Amino acid sequence: MNIESIRQPFIKKFPGDFSNNTMQRNTPKVLFSTIKPAGFDRPQLIAFNNVLSEEIGLGKYEEKDLNFLVGNDLPENVQTYATAYAGHQFGNWAGQLGDGRAILAGEILNDSGKKTEIQWKGAGATPYSRHADGRAVLRSSVREYLMSEAMYHLGVHTTRALSLAFTGEEVVRDIMYNGNPQLEKGAVVIRTSESFLRFGHFELVSAQQEYKTLQDLLDFTIENYFPEITSSENQKYKDFFENICTRTANLMVEWFRVGFVHGVMNTDNMSILGLTIDYGPYSMMDEYDLNFTPNTTDLPGRRYAFGKQGQISQWNLWQLANALHPLIKDEKFLEDTLNKYGTYFWEAHDTMLCKKFGFDELKKEDEEFFTNWQGLMQELELDYTLFFNQLEKITADLDLKEHFSKVSYTFLNEEKLGKLKNFIENYESRLKLNSISREDSQKLMEKSNPKFTLRNYLLYECIEEISSGNTEMLQKLTKALENPYEEIFPEFSTKRPSGYDDTTGCSTLSCSS
Repeated sequence: MNIESIRQPFIKKFPGDFSNNTMQRNTPKVLFSTIKPAGFDRPQLIAFNNVLSEEIGLGKYEEKDLNFLVGNDLPENVQTYATAYAGHQFGNWAGQLGDGRAILAGEILNDSGKKTEIQWKGAGATPYSRHADGRAVLRSSVREYLMSEAMYHLGVHTTRALSLAFTGEEVVRDIMYNGNPQLEKGAVVIRTSESFLRFGHFELVSAQQEYKTLQDLLDFTIENYFPEITSSENQKYKDFFENICTRTANLMVEWFRVGFVHGVMNTDNMSILGLTIDYGPYSMMDEYDLNFTPNTTDLPGRRYAFGKQGQISQWNLWQLANALHPLIKDEKFLEDTLNKYGTYFWEAHDTMLCKKFGFDELKKEDEEFFTNWQGLMQELELDYTLFFNQLEKITADLDLKEHFSKVSYTFLNEEKLGKLKNFIENYESRLKLNSISREDSQKLMEKSNPKFTLRNYLLYECIEEISSGNTEMLQKLTKALENPYEEIFPEFSTKRPSGYDDTTGCSTLSCSS
């Protein structure tokens, strides 16, 4: 790996705290603090993404690179740092937050000039750890490593994962926050992104009324990550906000397409580039439920439930608008842009659903069709991914009970079968309104509906195996997630086994996950 080519353009641009100590504290009027990773004496590599490493310009892994992957023995040119940001958590202003267990190595350019930031997660405490230890455990690290790559191959914008390694330490965690802490194996992930800038970075400097720094941060972000914005002065900030709204809406639509539930959509977990970031108590959808949240912390109000992700993203954008208002200075523009967000989102959402069903275009009557479908999915407890896979295989002489019982989490009695039969008849009638052939309709469905999604029970089994020293399932899952629109391992394309319905760390997750 060519780690000597890492550079630090961010810290050259902005003021920072160079105290280089891990004492958790407020750091007003700065955007970052330089900090060294903790260092680990007995690291062990679990997985390395050679393809990604080549793409971003680091080259292939060599045995000597292991120390760098856990933050040991850094080259002299690497000045590591953590950034400060703020945010709204579960709807409430939380004040200063920051990279509590993430430390940035810097940025690298590949041969084509593409920039990629490299960041350790779990490499030790920072000034923003809020009395935590900055470490990560194996289960959360495996979940981040595999799921970020799974989303990438599904075609969803996301951060990515370069490496996964044991630290050789044990870390104390209370996974369900119920007074039962346990020792768990420590691990570090290196994740990559074009940028790790979040809504919260802008919220922080705006809340501190550091408007010159806010302007510098906006200019830096537009110059480095939004080349499509060519306007000047105040207009470029308006174009910037509109661009973020569009990117965020498109991301939410993609989450709905593949059945992804983030679980903790705080503003500090929202990427300014419209990327999926911070894989904590997430879940891919098993049985379809608009009110499903995988996060036990979210259960009282289900703020971040699957069906609410569109409106929550809009709420988060309102908070970003408030932060940018001191520079944009146009309340009507911000209000109009945010009011248009819902219209754009739902049109994009319904167009996406059309493709999942094999419809060539969105028609006025499709809104009622989709509403009826949602009701059917919830009543029959149909598996989201597997339902569409089965829908692709519909034939005239099909035994509906046998066909769809494989993807239902409840017993399909005569009443439910009648409703399913009626839906399929309506679906066939709607297909006849297409201007494309049935064959082309089938191709549209196959491109939109994955055959494989990385379900929590599969992750749970994989983590258990890695803990016992076996990486066979890790390798199989990696191959499957790299080819999600093919059925490479049929045993992975099944509904969740009932034995996992209430398993801690599988069906029930917390922010510690």
